[in-house]
Amino acid sequence: MDSLEQFRDNVRWTAAEKKVARRAFDQALERHLSAITAEAKRMMANVVDPSDLWEVEAYLTESRKTVDRIYQFRYSDLLRVFSVLMRDDWLKEADLVGLQPQKIADIKRSAEALRRMFRDTRDAPHRS
Repeated sequence: MDSLEQFRDNVRWTAAEKKVARRAFDQALERHLSAITAEAKRMMANVVDPSDLWEVEAYLTESRKTVDRIYQFRYSDLLRVFSVLMRDDWLKEADLVGLQPQKIADIKRSAEALRRMFRDTRDAPHRS
């Protein structure tokens, strides 16, 4: 696979795969929302003064933006979404059982490429 854009080209989903994809998507979303909830509860437990509340609000606002940006259930874009979710460990390979092996392989390969890009970007020296 040359790029993430290839995911958009001629991806066909069987009825069974559509069910697997929806379940996997929902599981990843549930994991992500559970983590956000746990962090928000932890932050609220540590609120000492009113300014701490705004930190919680900022965290929740940013989390919502992230969730809204990532979790788009469109079959034409789903393999890319799954790659991002796998890169971020919200989606597990076991969640994808029932998809065609080539789709799973493409998702895994793309997730790893995204990890490398993120790592390379993060580790690159910053110019001032």
